Amino acid sequence: KNKNKASTGDLMHHDMGTGLPFRPATFDACISISALQWLCYANTSSQIPKKRLTRFFSSLYQVLRRGGRAVLQFYPETAEQAVLISECASKVGFAGGVVVDYPNSAKAKKHYLVLTFERGYTAPQGLTDSTLNNSVRVDGRGGGKDNKKRAHKKRNGKSKDWILTKKDTQRKRGRDVRPDTKYTGRKRQDKF
Repeated sequence: KNKNKASTGDLMHHDMGTGLPFRPATFDACISISALQWLCYANTSSQIPKKRLTRFFSSLYQVLRRGGRAVLQFYPETAEQAVLISECASKVGFAGGVVVDYPNSAKAKKHYLVLTFERGYTAPQGLTDSTLNNSVRVDGRGGGKDNKKRAHKKRNGKSKDWILTKKDTQRKRGRDVRPDTKYTGRKRQDKF
């Protein structure tokens, strides 16, 4: 990496578990991406995760102006970590809650801790992908005739409906997908 490359803003290297070193009411908002969960681990025997989280949220409460908000994206390892994080935030005076986007997905699932000073605030609903939920079948059970029809329709691979649904899901996620044509989902001729 080029160390001489100029930065576009001020940079600071600091352990946020020791608190934020800024004056009170300095910021209108705070955004954090994939940093909060690291406070749940102890690198040394003197580091206690609950105390580090409380120290961070106490200092965040001080440096945000009243009426400000914070959105912290994190990846909890367990449900207990998510509860610990939200409890520490509410203990210092924040209102809000945890929002989970795509809760049924293993890869797309994201946790957001939305914090504010407003007591009556309710956190927004998380995103869900109804096509993702409707197209996945886990147990493989069902009525006998439906299973036979589905197996016959599938015919050596994926059906045209399945392919179109999959392409629509990929488009919604912003991925580049080839356009649908009359050849989409057709069986190719045998080479021999």
